[in-house]
Amino acid sequence: MRLAMVKLGVLGSGKGSNFAAILEGISSGQIPARVEIVMSDHANAGILELARSSGIPAETITEPRFKTRLSEDIEAAVAEKLKAAHVGLVVLAGYMRMVKAPLLEAFPHRMINIHPSLLPQFPGLDAWKQALEAGATETGCTVHYVDDGMDTGKIIAQERVPILPGDSPTSLHARIQAAEHRLLPRVVAELCSEISGL
Repeated sequence: MRLAMVKLGVLGSGKGSNFAAILEGISSGQIPARVEIVMSDHANAGILELARSSGIPAETITEPRFKTRLSEDIEAAVAEKLKAAHVGLVVLAGYMRMVKAPLLEAFPHRMINIHPSLLPQFPGLDAWKQALEAGATETGCTVHYVDDGMDTGKIIAQERVPILPGDSPTSLHARIQAAEHRLLPRVVAELCSEISGL
């Protein structure tokens, strides 16, 4: 029996390389889903242009008051737009703001994030730089459920990345991103299969 397509909502703040990996997974048949809406807190973010060029509705989230989170009313409006699109899973793909009650309550256990470290090590910004500065011998990436903490939600899956002698922040980050582009589509595919099979 063919699984029903799960509708995805994607939130991102940057160029959208993880979003591109999801689109590739969908087009190859790996992910039984379709992206219904993409939203970004940066009007000129590459993820919005990528969505528009792929024929996917893309919207800017305008937040004039805070830099690390959304005001409750604005986050509630984002939740309503995602619900109006009948989204079954929300993917944070390089979204750089904390998520709070309006979104968490709208999508309980249906919101995931990709983070560039082996959580719980090195949460927060520039995790690859944190790993280098700590003298770690390996790091990686983690897909986890989103809660109201800083990268504290339940871990779903991880991929390890060794830290090589002579690694710079740039070279290490590039290898972590390559791992992210493998891990995130795989987890999204597994979750979508579970959701559509419910």
